[in-house]
Amino acid sequence: MSVDFGALEKGSSIHIRRSNGRVHKAIVTQLQPSSASVTVEWFEDDETKGKEVTLEMIFELNPELASSNLKPTQTPAPGRPASREKESYRSFRKSKGTKRTEARQGGNRRTILPVPGSALRAQQKENRSPSPAYQPRRSVKNDAPASSRQSMSSNIPKPYDVDSKMSNANNNVNGNGSMMPPPKAPPRGRKSNVVDEVERLRRNREERRAAQVIERERRREFYDPNNANWEFAIMIKEFRATLDMKPLTAADPVLDHRICVCVRKRPLNKKEINRKEIDVTTIPSKNVVMVSEPKSKVDMTKYLENQTFRFDYSFDDTCTNEMVYWYTARPLVECIFDGGMATCFAYGQTGSGKTHTMGGDFTAGKSQDTRKGIYALAAQDVFHQLQKQTYRHLNLEVHASFFEIYSGKVFDLLNKKCRLRVLEDGRQQVQVVGLQERRVSTLDEVLQLIAEGTRCRTSGVTSANQHSSRSHAVFQLILRRSGPRQMLHGKFSLIDLAGNERGADTTSADRQTRVEGSEINKSLLALKECIRAMSQNKQHLPFRASKLTQVLRDSFIGERSRTCMIATISPGITSCEHTLNTLRYADRVKELAVEEGMEEPFKKKPAVGGGPLDRIEESPQQMNLNSPNNSDLALISSLCENEVSREMFEVHQTVSTLQEIEEETVESHRNFLHGVTAAMSQSANLFNMTEDVDFDPEDYVSKLKDQLRASNEEYQKLRNDLMEKLDTFQAALLEEEAVSRNMKNRKQNKH
Repeated sequence: MSVDFGALEKGSSIHIRRSNGRVHKAIVTQLQPSSASVTVEWFEDDETKGKEVTLEMIFELNPELASSNLKPTQTPAPGRPASREKESYRSFRKSKGTKRTEARQGGNRRTILPVPGSALRAQQKENRSPSPAYQPRRSVKNDAPASSRQSMSSNIPKPYDVDSKMSNANNNVNGNGSMMPPPKAPPRGRKSNVVDEVERLRRNREERRAAQVIERERRREFYDPNNANWEFAIMIKEFRATLDMKPLTAADPVLDHRICVCVRKRPLNKKEINRKEIDVTTIPSKNVVMVSEPKSKVDMTKYLENQTFRFDYSFDDTCTNEMVYWYTARPLVECIFDGGMATCFAYGQTGSGKTHTMGGDFTAGKSQDTRKGIYALAAQDVFHQLQKQTYRHLNLEVHASFFEIYSGKVFDLLNKKCRLRVLEDGRQQVQVVGLQERRVSTLDEVLQLIAEGTRCRTSGVTSANQHSSRSHAVFQLILRRSGPRQMLHGKFSLIDLAGNERGADTTSADRQTRVEGSEINKSLLALKECIRAMSQNKQHLPFRASKLTQVLRDSFIGERSRTCMIATISPGITSCEHTLNTLRYADRVKELAVEEGMEEPFKKKPAVGGGPLDRIEESPQQMNLNSPNNSDLALISSLCENEVSREMFEVHQTVSTLQEIEEETVESHRNFLHGVTAAMSQSANLFNMTEDVDFDPEDYVSKLKDQLRASNEEYQKLRNDLMEKLDTFQAALLEEEAVSRNMKNRKQNKH
């Protein structure tokens, strides 16, 4: 059966009558064809209330909404009195009944329509006869006079218009006391504040539900009950969506920098993906790096602390070794052909991609393609430059060397890891005594040397790699002019530094690990301060603080010197702390300001404590050979007070003294062996005299006595010197043990 709802629809504003006779507006929320009724809602006493109302009642109070065939007429039909119509309506309403819905709670403050005053209701009650709807049930005679039926019809109460404004109750009463006709219904389309509020709340509810659907979809993409960082993944994705991503491309120009500092981000590796780590590092532009550090408030609310750094170049995880080489090491090749010294080194955490960048790509996790590393790419460019007409008249030859620095000791990787000595000659030039240089003329020869040296390099097992580098590897391409003297023309040093996180391991129970960590930390600090002093044209370079800066001294001085630093970072959330340390280290080298709208060249941060490095005053008790205030290490510590604590400086100084005494002891032992060997050689020559036919016994006895007497004196001298060095070395070992133990105890007491 079809039901004619007329102009009624969802959202329509209509008048309804409550069971207590009150009339007010409500909103249609649902049409019920089965029961010929509608469900309505309204606001009252900060609550959302509703009920089901029949169509007859609605069309009675809202005649403008009914269809033409349903609208009631103002005059009763012929032959049927008005009272009979009302009685029929009451019977219909009673048979149908009304259903009352439970009030639903509302979250917002509601506006309630005003109701007529009690005085007005009382006066209306006095001035009108009771409505048939409120009289006791009784039969109505059909033969009632027409005047009576007319009077009964006129006394039916009309709908109360809540939108009409009444100043007082007397405005509704004529002078003779009779009721005035009710005000007309408001024009269709006019809505009260309640209706507007209802519509506003409906829109808010729909928007809130749509946002909840989007939130569920967003959480479904990242939610993982086994991963505690899935919420951070959502926050990082939303943060990146707000950035204007403009990464570095091959079309960007290559800038000329005396000191170039850049950062390279590697992609997540298989281990990190299996651990379901999230990427917290973002490179939005060619010179900016951002790290979203996960944080938690006191109430365990998670949030991100986004830290921004600016460098000369920033390489994202899609950049290849060739692209990194184009902007970093390639400009330095021309520098060495012009007679300069160039240095390019990779710095970062173990497993961040240093060896991958310098040595070449790894395939299947084991074998390395050395043709795609910066070592090989630089050598290829060197050979290419030699073919140019500009440099042919120089008669240059290319030589290569490969050595490593481990725990303050230098080893030749091309000569069976022979230990080398670093000394200064009479012209104050640092020389690596015994370093083997091999002449190369093709790229294949260079690749063979790289592979040979890489196999000999000191490595160890870490959480990042099975073969993690624990030493600084230095590969040098040297240009010499052909001739008997082979004068040095230029030198290019390419360095793969040890992992920076190993420098923090200075309290291990193993002395070798402690010394290794202290030396790495000390050499990285010295390298940073030497580059800073070079960029600020300081009068003194603290290169004596470590073996690494000693062998690179000639690369830090001179107007033609160029340096490039490639800071490699890991993107995973577990490496966030090491990544921030690497970026702070690289930022400290050059300190480029991060400002909005800044153009090239970048504005540099003001230097703190500028000027030449002055010598620190010493107390009389500190005036000795190993005085920390009389060394470059003390100068570096004074410049890095925020980075190096007094306890750490004491460890560095103790380890440095231990290494110096170790070298002196080893040198004394070498002299002792040489002396003993020389005495043995002389004794062997005298013994061979006895084999001759014309053997002279008297001469033999005389020479042997003199040789034994002289060798005994030399032996005693060498022996006493060696014993003294051994005692000093033993005392230094005990001192290092005590210093490390005290530092470990201090850390435990703090925690």
